[in-house]
Amino acid sequence: MSVSSVKYLILEHVWMFGKPAKPAEIAKSVSMSFSTVMMHLIGLAKMEYVSSPEKGVYAITEKGKRALGIPEVNKQKATEILRHLPAEKAFHFYADIGKPLNISAESLTGFCEKIQKVDLKSAEFHLHRGDFETWLTGLGDTELARKISLVKKQKIGGEELRRKLHETVQKRLEDLTKIRGT
Repeated sequence: MSVSSVKYLILEHVWMFGKPAKPAEIAKSVSMSFSTVMMHLIGLAKMEYVSSPEKGVYAITEKGKRALGIPEVNKQKATEILRHLPAEKAFHFYADIGKPLNISAESLTGFCEKIQKVDLKSAEFHLHRGDFETWLTGLGDTELARKISLVKKQKIGGEELRRKLHETVQKRLEDLTKIRGT
């Protein structure tokens, strides 16, 4: 069953929340009216792309994730994503082209820690160039790469950007650690 572009956008934002969300939060996130979002959430629920685990909130289902093209991650894949990398595959932070900060992240955990400390101009530089998504895809985490892409589309900056990046990566780390089982 195909999904309209509006339903796809709403589904993508429900997925981005990473936890059950209220329709009003979703409406604000997608910049649509509450009634429009509610109508589409009901349709997505009928399609079994979202569920309502408790009254007044919606969460994406596995079927919904498949509709977005989000690959399933098993224990082996989670372990691969969370691995420690050699220096040449680490993420190297720059202030600008040709201006390395001599700060690198050799794992997703290290990346999460460094994103809290690195100069904001560096975070903005890499985000807008697509460097984070490229590195995360190379790491094998296409799901997190897509979430970072959605953060980029929000066109936020400064400390709000740092908070959103850290929150997104931290939540993914928690999910992967749970899947891995350690």
